[in-house]
Amino acid sequence: MALIILEECINCDVCEPECPNEAITQGEEIYEIEPDLCTECVGHYEVSQCIEVCPVDCIVNDQDHVESEETLREKYFRITGNTK
Repeated sequence: MALIILEECINCDVCEPECPNEAITQGEEIYEIEPDLCTECVGHYEVSQCIEVCPVDCIVNDQDHVESEETLREKYFRITGNTK
């Protein structure tokens, strides 16, 4: 599933550069994650990099965008153009 940034975000700017898919952008009030680009770092890293660096633990699974690991991997291939 994609990830979401909660309103507890303090706009510390550390998550955005860590996202290998450029899914994180500055929103009107807090950073936001584009679900169509978020693969939870599947294909890139073992763990989600934004969650690893977030100092306030405000990045969680987005229950509105539930995806299997296989779906996330397919999204990774589509986004990056890498082949299986």
